[in-house]
Amino acid sequence: MNITQALHEQGQSIWLDNITYSMLDTGQIQHYIDQYSVTGLTSNPSIFDKAIGSGDYDDAIRAKAARGPKGEELFFELAIENLQRAADLFLPIHERTDGVDGWVSLEVSPLLAYDTQRTVAAAKALYARADLRNLFIKIPGTPEGLPAIEEVIASGVPVNVTSGASSSATCLLSRSSRSSRA
Repeated sequence: MNITQALHEQGQSIWLDNITYSMLDTGQIQHYIDQYSVTGLTSNPSIFDKAIGSGDYDDAIRAKAARGPKGEELFFELAIENLQRAADLFLPIHERTDGVDGWVSLEVSPLLAYDTQRTVAAAKALYARADLRNLFIKIPGTPEGLPAIEEVIASGVPVNVTSGASSSATCLLSRSSRSSRA
C-alpha cells in the first residue's frame, strides 16, 4: 500500500490540483484515481493558464476562437470541457461516497471577487452551463463573497470557498451547508 492509499484508508480525501488535455487523453487522471486514491480535482484560472501556455490547447483555441468566443468566454468553454471529462472519471467515487468525494471544481472569475451580485450570477450560470452534479463552484472568501456564497448555496449550487477565506466564511459555509441538507 502506498502512502496516498494509507492516507485514504485513514479518511483523508486527496485531490489533484492540476488538469490538462494530455492528462485526460493519456489516462493520467484515471491512473491517479486508481493507483493513488485521488478522490477529487480542483482547478482555478492559474492552473488553466499554465495548461494553456503548454501548447496543449493551441488547436482547440484556434477552432473555438474561429467560431466566435474570445477572452474569458473562450477560457470558460475550455475549462468546462475539461471538467466535464474529469467529472465523468470522478462520478463513480461521488456516487459510492454519497457525495462526500468525487468532486471537481471550477472557480468564478477572480475579477468578480469584490462584486457580490456578479459573483452570484456567474456561479449560477457556470453551474448550469457545466451541468454536472459533482461540480463545486469556487467563490472567493472575500467580504463581498460571503453573501454570494450564502445565496449560491441556498439556490442549490455546491460551493467551495477559495483560499484566503476567513473563518467567518468557513462558518457561514458550514451553517449554510447544514441548513440546505435539513
